[in-house]
Amino acid sequence: MCGIIGYIGKKDAFPILISGLKRMEYRGYDSYGFCVLKDKETPFLYKKTGKISEAEETLLDFKVEGSLGIGHSRWATHGGVTDANAHPHFDCHKNIFVVHNGIIENYKELKEKLIEEGHTFVSQTDTEVLPHLIEKYFEGNLEEAVRKALKDVRGTYGILVTSNADPDKIVAARFSSPLILGLGKDEFLVASDPAALITHTRQIIHLEDNELAILKPNKFFILKEKAPTFITWDSEEAEKKGYAHFMLKEIMESPETIQNATRGRLIIEDGSVKLGGLDSVSEQLKQIKRLVLVACGTANYAARIGKYMIEEYAGIPVEVDVASEFRYRSPILDKTTAAVFVSQSGETADTLAAMREMKKKGLLTIGITNVVGSSQARETDAGVYTRSGPEIAVASTKAFLGQLSTLAMLTVYLGRQRGMDVTEGKKIVSELLRLPGLAEKTLERAPEIEKIAEKYQNFKNFWFMGRKYHFPIALEGALKLKEISYIHAEGSAGGELKHGPLALIDENIPVVALCPDSPIYDKMISNLEEVVARKGKLIIIATEGDKQIKELTEDVIYIPKTLDLLTPILSTIPLYLFAYYIAVLLGRDVDKPRNLAKSVTVE
Repeated sequence: MCGIIGYIGKKDAFPILISGLKRMEYRGYDSYGFCVLKDKETPFLYKKTGKISEAEETLLDFKVEGSLGIGHSRWATHGGVTDANAHPHFDCHKNIFVVHNGIIENYKELKEKLIEEGHTFVSQTDTEVLPHLIEKYFEGNLEEAVRKALKDVRGTYGILVTSNADPDKIVAARFSSPLILGLGKDEFLVASDPAALITHTRQIIHLEDNELAILKPNKFFILKEKAPTFITWDSEEAEKKGYAHFMLKEIMESPETIQNATRGRLIIEDGSVKLGGLDSVSEQLKQIKRLVLVACGTANYAARIGKYMIEEYAGIPVEVDVASEFRYRSPILDKTTAAVFVSQSGETADTLAAMREMKKKGLLTIGITNVVGSSQARETDAGVYTRSGPEIAVASTKAFLGQLSTLAMLTVYLGRQRGMDVTEGKKIVSELLRLPGLAEKTLERAPEIEKIAEKYQNFKNFWFMGRKYHFPIALEGALKLKEISYIHAEGSAGGELKHGPLALIDENIPVVALCPDSPIYDKMISNLEEVVARKGKLIIIATEGDKQIKELTEDVIYIPKTLDLLTPILSTIPLYLFAYYIAVLLGRDVDKPRNLAKSVTVE
């Protein structure tokens, strides 16, 4: 849940480390640090709480020499936010330096043994046991000491290790926490995120679990030969392009996101879709009688909408579960069940753990992810990329729309294998083709949404509600408002209002209601009447042309009409803008909300 960067080559490492960590700032962090080595001089070591961007000029004034270095941005898990707890961590004699992503689950027992053996600790982190373990096993060869130390470790890790006692070398190792090698000209880089490498090279190698890489000035080697892959996006895509925040830019990219997800995959004349990533398992999917969709957070809400889509149009029973819960219960599964894992990063720790458990049980595993070459993409039996491009803001927006678009296509794919006729398929595929233009129209409502946000910015609690396809959207809308504005918000199914939540409704809790044109429109109107009767304030997402809705409130945000199963893709956009504008008005750090990280790579 933090950033790792390492460099070895002919250039000064320090500016490269700073730049690499800055490009990973979107992941969320609370402190940072660097270690730069030059020959056998005393290493430059610097660790600090706060943000790199706030201290960049000061850092660059240090004029640190040395062409080998490692850097890290930390999001606190073990121990508070202090300079001492920041990475890199070191051994008793400051000879061995380590940066680490992940969690060492057995660090307490390891630490107790090391203290008994005479080691002295200066932080409260789990990571600090690593340099001391490596010191314990070090006999002149750094990689051998790392290998031996990691045999004692239980947990997850992506680590970089360097030492003046075995100079001109970076050792990298991973288990369930991503590390990527960047192959440049006369230089090598290693990072936890391709964003840190993109300005230096596009030629990369993903380290696999239990692999160890040794980087030297003119060569590198790992436990087995691997062919390089290539990053498919460039650094320009990750820039703000004039927007005040990455989040606003990414919301405004909604039409492009939908178009990228569907481009080249829609076959209008056949009413079908082409998902090349599923070709190898197409026959297996025809035999599947049940699906389990597994995901965390925002991706889990996308999966819930996918359940409605697939059950209604493909006729397959679908179960949706939170990955962190799924792996600890005993689901009843057999070989006629396929598991679909949804993750923006493809590195979500709980989702990966659940996926690996299902593979052990022999189930067919399908991945839906945005990141080419991610752990999920490489380990599932088959999958579909959402093609959303880099998403920098911590709170996911366009990636969610990419997931919904992909799940809609998966619905057609599975439906056409079963009972969906050509006419039905054509209707959905044709509407998917129109959707980017409808998203453009929805974004035109931004000034109206900003005014509504101004009106409601000082309320301390919000309730979101919707029915059928829009029940999960209510949950997602509440989550976004919580994430970036720090306002308490909850979501529920509209029909559940009278079963408890109605007790909360009064003039102090605005209700954001999703009430587009649908077969259950009248049911939702009844729920809204219940709110009005309790003097509740309503903000309503409705379909263009709906004049009846104005009788309930003046605060209506209209979206274009589309098919029922695709409406959530449009109705989400106003909720994202509403949360964004309130957060900006309250002065929040929209792109990097407190306590949160972009890619949750620990349990």
